[in-house]
Amino acid sequence: MTSGRTAAPAPAPVQPEGPVTGQGAPLDGAVPDAVHRPGRRGADPDRTADRGSGSDRESRAHPGPGVDDVADDPHALPLDVEEWLSWLATEKGRAPGTLAAYRRDVRRWCGWLRDRHTPLGEAAEHHVEAYVADLRAGGLAPATVARAVVAVRSLHRFLADEGRTERDPGARVEAPRVPAGLPKALTEDQVTALIGAVVGDEPVARRDRAMLEVLYGTGLRISELVGLRLGDVDLESALIRAFGKGAKERVVPVGRPAVAALVDWLGAGGRPALVPERWARRSDADAVFLNRRGGRLTRQGAWLVVKRWGSEVGLDAVLTPHVLRHSCATHMLDHGADIRAVQELLGHASISTTQVYTKVSSERLVAAYRAAHPRAVRVPPG
Repeated sequence: MTSGRTAAPAPAPVQPEGPVTGQGAPLDGAVPDAVHRPGRRGADPDRTADRGSGSDRESRAHPGPGVDDVADDPHALPLDVEEWLSWLATEKGRAPGTLAAYRRDVRRWCGWLRDRHTPLGEAAEHHVEAYVADLRAGGLAPATVARAVVAVRSLHRFLADEGRTERDPGARVEAPRVPAGLPKALTEDQVTALIGAVVGDEPVARRDRAMLEVLYGTGLRISELVGLRLGDVDLESALIRAFGKGAKERVVPVGRPAVAALVDWLGAGGRPALVPERWARRSDADAVFLNRRGGRLTRQGAWLVVKRWGSEVGLDAVLTPHVLRHSCATHMLDHGADIRAVQELLGHASISTTQVYTKVSSERLVAAYRAAHPRAVRVPPG
């Protein structure tokens, strides 16, 4: 298996069913702009309104006049901030969800400065330190505070590098340490019970079964799952092309249970039964996973599907889509998979991320080294 732009040839596309609203062919690679938060407990994933999030509405706000004049409108951002966000998207390849989070973080920072009658261009190191202290005092989670600091530092580094400010007030401010906290993996029996709970042959049951099999069988992120297009799935070769953080592409293998579930979902009586007479959006036409109305299933809708079936087997308190990703990696390591293979499967840029994610301790690595390396220190036989 290979990853990145040197991956195996692209999977052969599957033709979408149904007419497309508007002119031209379905947009290639288009994914929903909206980034949704999980809905209320018990909500129907197929009735969740496919509306733009607050972040999308914020992104259309008119920018303020510039770095030295923070706009009076609390919903507007200085033009230089908007250019920084554009730079993150185009030059750094940040994902839409990351950009939405950074926008919220910087909006809070600009508002904090405005309350203290301090222009953005005049922010100093003591302002950043006081801001971080206020965030902590406000009871925000360490991860939220750390991300806010990263956003502020990135913004001011950009402004300084571009010559729009004379100093970088965040250069020496360190982000707080975030305690390592990862969802606990399900047991293999729990995964079997979860997938086995999806019974029935109706389209939605086929879809949900395929979703759970793919999430656990490939370790895809929920955003990667709902972003899948028909052309990304090659059932004959048992491969899926996924686009991860920063639009990084990788090709991952699909196990036989997941392939069987996808065949069942994409075949007659599955996805074709949910295809509308006219597509509401052209990008929905090649979506692998659809909701009851024939639109592309959103992140929120997929999250609710997982929670729904988790509640059926008593796992609703611990189960999320990310837990299935974590379970995939953990079970592979438990069965002897090479950690580099797991890193490639999950799309991690660094092996250290995979070690933390799967809680591979240094003791385990040392034990593996001592057991396998010919020059390792070994306890002499008694």
